[in-house]
Amino acid sequence: MNQFGVIARSFSSSSAVQSAIKHVTVIGGGLMGSGIAQVAAQAGQNVTLVDVSSDVLAKSQKSIGNNLGRVAKKMYKDNPKEGEKFVSEALGRIKTATDPVEAAKATDLVVEAIVENLQVKHKLFSQLDAAAPAHTIFASNTSSLSINEIATAVKRKDKFGGLHFFNPVPVMKLLEVIRGADTSDMTYQTMMQWGKEVGKTCITCKDTPGFVVNRLLVPYVAEAIRLYERGDASARDIDIAMKLGAGYPMGPLELADYVGLDTNKFILDGWHKKYPQEQLFKPIPLLNKLVSEGKLGIKSGEGIYKYDKK
Repeated sequence: MNQFGVIARSFSSSSAVQSAIKHVTVIGGGLMGSGIAQVAAQAGQNVTLVDVSSDVLAKSQKSIGNNLGRVAKKMYKDNPKEGEKFVSEALGRIKTATDPVEAAKATDLVVEAIVENLQVKHKLFSQLDAAAPAHTIFASNTSSLSINEIATAVKRKDKFGGLHFFNPVPVMKLLEVIRGADTSDMTYQTMMQWGKEVGKTCITCKDTPGFVVNRLLVPYVAEAIRLYERGDASARDIDIAMKLGAGYPMGPLELADYVGLDTNKFILDGWHKKYPQEQLFKPIPLLNKLVSEGKLGIKSGEGIYKYDKK
């Protein structure tokens, strides 16, 4: 969920913090993980991209190469040779691996970007905690789970925080840096500085559901679905209203279909289970019905709207 910018907070740090992260291990070779690996490599850092699937890693490498090529064309449009060098050097900084535990044995920062399942994350971080050097910082890219709850799996709670990127990572400028209850000042400062080094504008948020962007965006989308469900306005009119009346680049129902109705439902269900009294998190019958029918949005060809399958 990445349609809206937020007010950024600037941050300055000591030179000691500035050079803290030299090697990054990104776990999860999907769109988010490969994007994080790309921006780190572009910034001159050595990266290990980890996924249990060799096929996923191969696709990720191809995607990163293509993306870097597009970046090079813009940066070096008058000097193609320098562009080729840029791509070659960035790709050369990225290694791949299928064993996260082995990859974590020599790294300064681990960024986890795997499935949004607390138990799976707990198992991973518990294994990493036993293998990674004492100085290694752990961060989760979760968009909906609690950083504090994920951190219960490790002993180094002072070196655990959240680094929430937005998709597509190479394009979206925002990075939400999440302080857990036990995150140390040095860990927080290091994460903030690292975010700046990979070209992001960093904001800080406590460990609250959805952090800043999704905490505002998910209820906004949910209220739009409820408005449509009640028949108060058509889907098109709701979207036109927010685009022309509020200046948003995409209407809330268009956004729901773009993100995936199943993703919206997953987040709402999780928050409702944890905060059952919060009215904004209550389940939406129409959303549940559409998901149960396999109408998930753009990716399935139908959600709130129907889409032409190409």
